[in-house]
Amino acid sequence: MDVLGDKLWIFIALVFVAVFLLSQGLVIPVFGESRGARKRLGQRMKQISESDGAAERVSLVREQYLRDLSPLEKRLESMSLLQPLVTLIAQSGYRTRAYRVLLMAILLAALAGFMGYSLTGIWWAPLALSPLGAAIPFLYLRRKRSQRIAKIEEQLPDVVDVIIRALRAGHPFIEAIRLVSTEMPSPVKEEFQTTFNEINYGGDVRIALFGLLQRVPSVLIMALITAVLVQRESGGNLAEVLEKIASVIRGRFRFQRRVRTLSAEGRVSAWVLTLTPFVLFLMITLVNPGYMPMLTENPRGGDIILTSLILIVVGVFWIKKILNIKV
Repeated sequence: MDVLGDKLWIFIALVFVAVFLLSQGLVIPVFGESRGARKRLGQRMKQISESDGAAERVSLVREQYLRDLSPLEKRLESMSLLQPLVTLIAQSGYRTRAYRVLLMAILLAALAGFMGYSLTGIWWAPLALSPLGAAIPFLYLRRKRSQRIAKIEEQLPDVVDVIIRALRAGHPFIEAIRLVSTEMPSPVKEEFQTTFNEINYGGDVRIALFGLLQRVPSVLIMALITAVLVQRESGGNLAEVLEKIASVIRGRFRFQRRVRTLSAEGRVSAWVLTLTPFVLFLMITLVNPGYMPMLTENPRGGDIILTSLILIVVGVFWIKKILNIKV
């Protein structure tokens, strides 16, 4: 009976893993960069910062953020171990402390482990469920970051149009940034407001723009910043350059929408193929309750169920790999 209970909980855990992987892997936003693209962009940003000396300079906004904290909070937020989490929170748009997210992860891990052991009585249940509980805040922040960056990229063509109109009206580039921070909706409004404040407080334009790229790691933002910095160093008509960039961005979005439309059939097929075994299992159990025990109560049947679920998880990764079309 204990073996059957163990297999039942393994079955439930694998169902959760399969559905979770399916939702994470196949609910892909139309806009936004893939994880690999963000990683390459992060490496490029690190190289630029080291070559430019920007890593040694501290943003005035960051200084103000630390100044509002208590001494203990300031020490915690300045720990090198929490800096990736601080960056993740900033990119997700949340206004919370990194140490609070870490404490929440520890609390959820302890709660998941306690509930797992209390419900199952299996000694390894806390070891399996605690990491899942601890990962919830970080997965939530990563998802919010992806959605926020995708939203900013969607608004970027309109941002470029506002800058172009301001430049052609005779305004300087800094005033164009201010217009974006006042005329555009959230979330792009807050990011350009932060950039304008850093410049307005006396900061360097180059460092402020690199700060924008750090908060919004996107190839499109990098293209915009590169065009501005090249024009400031070599001269030229910035409005015409930005107009071409806006055209390229809109063309890229049209292509991404087409890719998503063409891959819609594959995503629907993935959901159907993955969820069909579970739906049939529940329907057969409801229609004929005495049918499924022949499979679940047999030791060989339990092995077959586990093998099938493992193959379903492998299939989710396989389908994700097929549908992950790099644009």
